[in-house]
Amino acid sequence: MPSTEITDEKPISPSISETSCSVIKQSDIETSDIAENLPKNQASSHKVPNGDTAIDEIRRREKDPSSGDENEPLTSEADFPDGGLQAWLVVFGGMCNCFSTFGYVNSWGIFQAYYQETILKDYSPSAIAWIGSIQYAMIFLPGLVVGRLFDIGYFRSVFLSCSVALVVATFLIAQCTQYWQFLLCQGFVVGLASGGIFGPSGAIIAHWFKKKRGRALGFTAMGSSIGGTIIPIAAKNLIPRIGFPWTVRIIGFILLFVVGICNLTMRRRLPPVNVKGGLFNLSAFKDAPFTLYCASSFFNFLGLYTVLTYVNVSATQLGSSPDFAFYFVAFANASSLFGRWMSGLLADYTGHLNIMIPFTLFAGVLTYAWPFAHSTASLIVVTVIYGFCSGTYVSLLTAPIMNLGGEGDVGRRIGMFMTITALGAVAGPPISGAINAATNGFKAVGLYAGSAVVVGIICLVAVRYLVLGQWTGRV
Repeated sequence: MPSTEITDEKPISPSISETSCSVIKQSDIETSDIAENLPKNQASSHKVPNGDTAIDEIRRREKDPSSGDENEPLTSEADFPDGGLQAWLVVFGGMCNCFSTFGYVNSWGIFQAYYQETILKDYSPSAIAWIGSIQYAMIFLPGLVVGRLFDIGYFRSVFLSCSVALVVATFLIAQCTQYWQFLLCQGFVVGLASGGIFGPSGAIIAHWFKKKRGRALGFTAMGSSIGGTIIPIAAKNLIPRIGFPWTVRIIGFILLFVVGICNLTMRRRLPPVNVKGGLFNLSAFKDAPFTLYCASSFFNFLGLYTVLTYVNVSATQLGSSPDFAFYFVAFANASSLFGRWMSGLLADYTGHLNIMIPFTLFAGVLTYAWPFAHSTASLIVVTVIYGFCSGTYVSLLTAPIMNLGGEGDVGRRIGMFMTITALGAVAGPPISGAINAATNGFKAVGLYAGSAVVVGIICLVAVRYLVLGQWTGRV
C-alpha cells in the first residue's frame, strides 16, 4: 500500500510495525485496522523480541502500554523500504534540507570576511566569529526539543514554522546595520530555524532506510556541500554588482524555493510512539557507547570548524589576494561533497565507525599541518583533502546514534546528542580566534584544534570496542 503522511496527532501506544498508515488518532486505533496496514505475511509471521507475532505484540501493548520498550521496536530489517520512489524523494528532500541549513551556515566565511572589511570593521575578528559560532551551535541545540516532538508526532507544524522563520530571518539580514542585529538575525534566528529544519531529518531517514542507511545519509549530506559551495560563490560575485542587501535577498529567494521542496517531500513513515520520560532521557547515558559517542562529537566539533572558519584569513596572510582567498571555503565544501558521497556508499558495507574513525583522524592530522602550509598551492592541497576527510565524518554523524537503540526513541536520542554537539560547535571557533589574537599566528590554533579532534577519535575508538567487544569487526 502507498505511504501517506502522518500529521501532528496524539501518539499511539509504542511502536507498531507498519509501512503505511493514514492519519491516526489514538481513540480510533483497532487491532484489525493495524493488521491491515502491516506488510503482507508480516502480521502473522513477523516475530518480535519476546517471541510473539506482531499482532500478538500489538494486542499486548494495547492492554498494557507501559509494557513496550522503545529500544525493542517491532520493525525488522525486512520492514524498511530501503528504496522506492517515496523513500528516495525523502532523501532528495533531505539533500535540500542540508542545502538550506548546513550549506547556508557553512557559508559563514564569506560573511565573516565581508563584515570585517565593511559593516563591522570596528569589531575584532573574534567578536564577529561569535555570530557564526552561534549559528553552528543553534543548528544543533534545538535537536533536543525537535527530536522529542518528532517522536510523539509533532513534525509538520514544527518543520513548516522553522522554514518560514529561516526565510524571514534571511531577508531581515539585508536590513541589519548594527552588530547586535546581525547577532540576533543571523546568529540566533537563522541558527535556531536551521536546527528546527535539520533536527528531524536523521530520524526521518531512519524510518525509511536500514540496510542502505549509510548511502541515504551520504546523499542527504551532499546537500550541505552543494549549498556551501554555491551560496558563497554566488554571494562573492553578486555583492560587487548589486550590493550586500540585494545579494542577501536573492539568497533568501533561493532558500524559499529549496525549503519548499523539503516541506513537500520529507515525511515520516512510522507512527508516533509513547516513549517513557521527557525531553532529556538521562537513563540513556547509562549506556557507555552512547555517552562516549556524545563526548566524541563534542571534542571533534571543538576543532573541526576551525579550518573552515579561518582558512581564508590564513590564505590572505600567505599573500593570496582577498578575491582568491575567499574561494578556499568553497574548495573545502566542494571536496567534502565527494567525501560524503564516498562514505555513504562504503559505510553500508564496512560499518559507519570503520569509515568515520580513519578519515576523521586524517582531518585532525591535517588540522595540525594547516598552519605549516607556506605557499598558496600547499594550502589548496591541505584544504581540499581536509574537506574530503571532514565530509566523511559529518555525513555519517547521526548514523551510529540511530543504531544505538530502536526507531521509537530515535528523535530524542539524536536530539540529546545534537545538544551536546552544540556546546563544542559554539565554543570551538571563538577559542581558536582568541588563540590567534593572543599568538598572532595559526600554529597554536592548529595545535589546539587538531588535539581536540584527536581526543574525539580516541572516544570513537572506545565506542567501537565497547559495541563489538573486540578490535575487529563491522560496526
